[in-house]
Amino acid sequence: MKLTFRIQYRTVWGEDIRVILNDDTEHPIALSTRDGNNWIGTTNYEAPVACVQVTYRYGVFCNGVCVRKEFGAIPHSFDIGNAQQTHYIMDDCWRDLPAASYKYSSAFNEPHPCVKPNQLNNHVGNCITFRALCPELYNKKQELGIIGSCNALGNWEYCRPLRMYEVQPNVWHITLDASSLTFPFEYKFAAINAKTGAVEEWESGPNRTFHIQPLLRGETYLPMESEVFFNLPATKIAGTAIPVFSLRSEGSFGVGDFGDLLTFIEWAAQTHQKAVQILPINDTTMTGTWTDSYPYSSISIYAFHPMFTDLRQLPALKDKEAAARFEKERIRLNALPQVDYEEVNLHKRNYLKAIFKQEKEAILSSKDFQQFFADNKNWLLPYAAFCFLREKYGTPEFTTWPEYADYQKEEIEALCDPESESYEDIAYHYFVQYSLHVQLLKACDYGRSKGVIVKGDIPIGISRTSVEAWTEPYYFNMNGQAGAPPDAFSTKGQNWGLPTYNWEVMEKDNYQWWRLRFSKMAEYFTAYRIDHILGFFRIWEIPTHSVHGLLGQFSPALPMSPEEIRSFGLDFNKEFMTQPFINEYMLQTMFGDKVNYVKENFVVHRHHDIYAMRPEFDTQRKVEAFFAGKTDVDSLNLKEGLYTLISNVLFVPDRKNPDMYHPRIAVQNDYIFNRLTWNEKEAFNRLYNHYYYQRHNEFWYSEAMKKLPILTQSTPMLVCGEDLGMVPDCVPWVMDQLQILSLEIQRMPKDPKCEFGHVYAYPLRSVCTIGTHDMSTLRGWWEEDATVTEHFYHSELGHWGDVPKQAPGWLCKEVIEHHLKSPSMLCILTWQDWTAMDEELRNPNVDSERINIPANPRHYWRWRMHITLERLMKQTEFNEEIIRMIDESGRY
Repeated sequence: MKLTFRIQYRTVWGEDIRVILNDDTEHPIALSTRDGNNWIGTTNYEAPVACVQVTYRYGVFCNGVCVRKEFGAIPHSFDIGNAQQTHYIMDDCWRDLPAASYKYSSAFNEPHPCVKPNQLNNHVGNCITFRALCPELYNKKQELGIIGSCNALGNWEYCRPLRMYEVQPNVWHITLDASSLTFPFEYKFAAINAKTGAVEEWESGPNRTFHIQPLLRGETYLPMESEVFFNLPATKIAGTAIPVFSLRSEGSFGVGDFGDLLTFIEWAAQTHQKAVQILPINDTTMTGTWTDSYPYSSISIYAFHPMFTDLRQLPALKDKEAAARFEKERIRLNALPQVDYEEVNLHKRNYLKAIFKQEKEAILSSKDFQQFFADNKNWLLPYAAFCFLREKYGTPEFTTWPEYADYQKEEIEALCDPESESYEDIAYHYFVQYSLHVQLLKACDYGRSKGVIVKGDIPIGISRTSVEAWTEPYYFNMNGQAGAPPDAFSTKGQNWGLPTYNWEVMEKDNYQWWRLRFSKMAEYFTAYRIDHILGFFRIWEIPTHSVHGLLGQFSPALPMSPEEIRSFGLDFNKEFMTQPFINEYMLQTMFGDKVNYVKENFVVHRHHDIYAMRPEFDTQRKVEAFFAGKTDVDSLNLKEGLYTLISNVLFVPDRKNPDMYHPRIAVQNDYIFNRLTWNEKEAFNRLYNHYYYQRHNEFWYSEAMKKLPILTQSTPMLVCGEDLGMVPDCVPWVMDQLQILSLEIQRMPKDPKCEFGHVYAYPLRSVCTIGTHDMSTLRGWWEEDATVTEHFYHSELGHWGDVPKQAPGWLCKEVIEHHLKSPSMLCILTWQDWTAMDEELRNPNVDSERINIPANPRHYWRWRMHITLERLMKQTEFNEEIIRMIDESGRY
C-alpha cells in the first residue's frame, strides 16, 4: 500500500521533517518541501501480517539527527482496512502535548476497552477516517460519536449519531464510505450514551465544516486529528498526604503497612477525597539502625521496604509459641507514640523469615510468584544478592566486600542459582518483595476502584551504597554529593550525601534507567511527585570533602574565567578569593575563650593577622572525623565554627576545570565579603545576580528539555513537580510546556515580592498544600514566629484584634477552606493539618507532629498518627465536616 503524509511545519535552514513509523527511528520517511512550511512525502509500506494499526510521529532532523520529536504519550495512528484500500493520505498538524493533557493521565481517566481496528471497517471504494482525541467521557457510560448535516451523519438528529471506536486510550476513529457523504457538510463530535446511542453532550465551539478533493478508488483520506472538548468545569479534587510508616491501626506492628494504606484509602473515599499521597516506600536498609529511617536514600529504586509488609495478609504462623511472642511484641510496639524503627524491623524481619521457612515451597512454586519473578528478574536478582551480601559481610559498603565488590552479572546469576548454597537466603528476599508487590497492588487497585488517586514519590537521588551504584556505577558521579543550596529553612544548604547523575551517559540510552524506574511506579500509582524537580535542570553538587552545602556548585553550569570575573569590575585574586580567609578578628569573634585552643590545634599563623587551616584540618570532613563521637556543646560549637572558617571563600573552583570559578552561594553573609570595599561589593553582587539568576536560564532550559519530555511521557501517570527552593526563571517555562503540576505553598510564595502566596491566584495545573513533610505543621508554624503570624492573621486572613498564641480549630478550618476553594487542580493537605481543625481530635502535642527537619541530616523519621484508623473511621462529626467542605468547594 501507499502512504502519503502532509504536514505544515515552519523549519529553519538545514532542518527537514521526517516520519517515524511504528517507532522505527532507524528508518524515518523523509518529506520534502518547496517553501519550508508545507511538507509532503509518499512511501510504499508493506504491513506485517498481524498488523491492524499503524502509529507514527513526526520529527525534525538536522544533518540526519533527530533534534525534536512530537511530544505526548499518544502517537498519530490509522487503521489498516481490507486489501481494497491501497492508498492512505494523512493530513496532520504537529502534535505537542494535547491541551489539558492531565485528562489523559491514569489519574483522571479510566480507558475504555479498545476495539481492534480490523473489526471496524470493511469499506471498499474511497473512504474518510475521522480521528479524535477525547478524554472527557463519563467512564464507560459514554462513547464518542459524530453527527452532522447530511443523512449519513444523522441530519443533526440527536438519536442518530454514528458511534466512533476507541482504538487507543482516548483515541477515537471512524471510517466512512466517502460516497455516502454530501459535500460540503457540517459536523460535530458528541458524547453519546453507550447503551442507547443518543447524544448526551455536544462538543463546545462552532460546527466543523468539511471540504475534500475528489478521491480515487481505494484511497482513504484522514483529515487532521481533532481534540474534542465539552463544557465541563475544571477538574478539582482534594486529598491527604501521609507517610505509610505513619499509619496506625489496631492490628499493625508498630509501623504503618500496605494493609493500613488500603484502609486509609477507604477513609479518604468515604470522606469524598480523591487523592492519597505518600512518601517514598523503597527499601532503605543499610545499617539496620534508626538512621535507615530516612526514606529519600534508598538501596534500590525498585524494591520496597520490608517493614511495609502487612503480616495479617500472610499465612498464619503454625508455631503457636512463636506466634504468641510476636503478638506480644506487636502489641507493645503498636502502643508506642512513635515508630521504634530498629525494634519494628527486627521483629518484622524475624516474623517474615519464620513465615518464609514455613511456606517457601508453596509460595516459590505458585504461578503468581513465578510470573512476578519473570517480570522483575532484571532487578530482583541483583537486589536479593545485594541484601544477602550486605548481611553476610555486615555492611552495604560493597567496595569493602572481599567478594563480589565489582558487580559481574554472570557471577551474581550463579550466586542466585537454585542449586547455590546461598539460594534459600537469597530467595527469602524474593518472597518479601513478592508479598509487598501483591499488597501494594491490592491497595492501589482498590484506590482505582474508588476513583482515588494514589500518588507516589520519586526521590531525586539514590544511596551511594545501593544496588544501582553497585550494578550501574557508570550512571553516577561518585565524587560528588547531591544537595540543595541554602534557603530560609536551611541556611547552610542541605547535603544529602547522595551521588549525582552522569547525565551524559544516561542520554546515550535515552534515559533508560529513569524510564524503567517510572514504568515500575506506574504498575501501582496513577500520579507521582518528582522530588526536587530542579535536579533535572541542575543539581546542587557538593564536593565529597564538604559537610555543609555552602561550597557546592550547580551541575551542569557555566563557570566563569578570571577574565570574565574582572569584566564585572572585580579584580580577581585567586589566593585571596578561593582560599579560606581567616584573620585574628574572626577567630576572636567566633571562638571567644576557646580561641587559643583553636590557634594551637586547628590553624597556623601565616603573616600579620592572617591564619590558614592546618593541613590535617583543611576540609570539613577532616574536622568532622576529629569530632566524631563528641556530643558536648563545646565540641559541637567548635566543629561548626571550623566548618565556617573552611567555607569562608568568595569563589569555588569548577569541579571539571579548576581554572574556572563559581561565586560561592550566600557568601554575602560571611566575613570575607565584608573585607571587600564598597565598590568591590557592588561589582560582586552584579556578578552574583547575573550568575545565579540570568546566566543559566537558556542553558538549564535546554538541559531539562533533553530529559523531562522523555521521562514524563513514558507512562500515563499524572506528573507533579516539587519546584521549591532557589527556582530559576526557566523552571516555570518547562513545567508549563510539559504541563507538569507545580507545588504551591502559601508560606513559600513564588513571587519574592510577596510575604505570602495568594491562594486565590494559584494556577489550575498545581498542587496546593499548607505544608509538606519537610515543614512544620500549620499549628507548629503558627507558634514559630509571632511577627510572621501576626502579619498572616491580619493581612492575609483579614482579622482584627489580638492574635491567638496557638492556632484554634476555627482558624485552621478557615485556612483549609481557603485552600479548598483555590483554583488548584489538587488540594492535598497533610493529615495533621486536616485534624488541626478539630480541637478534640487533634494531637495535643504540636511538636510531635513534625515529620522531618531538613537542616538536620540525621533526623529520625518516626512520626505516627496518634489515633488508630479504626477510631478515625468512627469520627462521624469530623468526617462529615470534611465531606461538607470538599463538596462545597466543588472538589467532589
